[in-house]
Amino acid sequence: MAVYTDVSDEALATFLAGYAIGELVAFRGIAEGVENSNFQLRTTQGDFILTLYEKRVNVRELPWFLGLMQHVAGQGVSCPQPVADKAGVLLNTLAGRPAAITTFLPGVWPRRIRLAHCRPLGQALARLHAEGQSYAPVRPNSLGPEAWPPLFESCRAGANAVLPGLEAELDAALARIVPFWPGNGANPDLPRGQIHADLFPDNVFFLKDSVSGLIDFYFACTDMLAYDIAICLNAWCFEEDGSFNVTFARHLLQGYEDIRPLTQPERDALPVLARGSAMRFLLTRLYDWINTPADALVTPNDPLDYLKRLRFHLATETLDGYGV
Repeated sequence: MAVYTDVSDEALATFLAGYAIGELVAFRGIAEGVENSNFQLRTTQGDFILTLYEKRVNVRELPWFLGLMQHVAGQGVSCPQPVADKAGVLLNTLAGRPAAITTFLPGVWPRRIRLAHCRPLGQALARLHAEGQSYAPVRPNSLGPEAWPPLFESCRAGANAVLPGLEAELDAALARIVPFWPGNGANPDLPRGQIHADLFPDNVFFLKDSVSGLIDFYFACTDMLAYDIAICLNAWCFEEDGSFNVTFARHLLQGYEDIRPLTQPERDALPVLARGSAMRFLLTRLYDWINTPADALVTPNDPLDYLKRLRFHLATETLDGYGV
């Protein structure tokens, strides 16, 4: 979360007059994150989050995201609940940006991942997958394997400036991932549904060692459920030195299977899914690293962190390496 668009007092007052959420008490920007402008609202009825969607978000897809959040929250998943205005509308306009209000979730995201976080995380992810099954609208994954080769082409020229030899290394890695991707060509597909697709530590709130909420659903899509697990393995189970914590992974997977047991094909596909997840985040970070101006408001994430992860997955051929 971050603030890229300023909101005047007058514009905010006019906007909030359309909602039945009480009188404004306090209003402040939230500095974390990279995609949208976010503000915490405190009114006489409670705390809320106001989000202004910036240019990277496809406005036409916002009803899908808000609908998914509304659906799974109604099924008992702890996530922000979109708040409708007095006319029943979830999405409006403020300061020239699409804008929505959601409920505020208590909790803190873990700055340092501990073993105690991993099993509850797996359970929360499985509950999200289970409750998302009854959300019928489909949003294809716009950052799936079909997107990786053209994304790499868009930043190929700058790859070796980031790390000598990176261009050839990524070419070779893509050749070991895309042809073997589940559902690609004759490869058997895996169970599908609604996935979060961005469940990094800063998108999971905890109270003590219990998950209090999942946030930031704006990369969510319809894809293989096990791919979401692979994203979490990459985001939660690597140490700062780049080593893989197999104990964290084992507890994450055990937590997931407390709620939704994996099929054997899903287990067998974990290595290639983990490689693909590492490739997806490496490439988007590489693109941002090359194309973000030096005076930008947000510092891009280092793509080489995900190169370390990708190298691990390419060297890991068996499920033992993931604690399975």
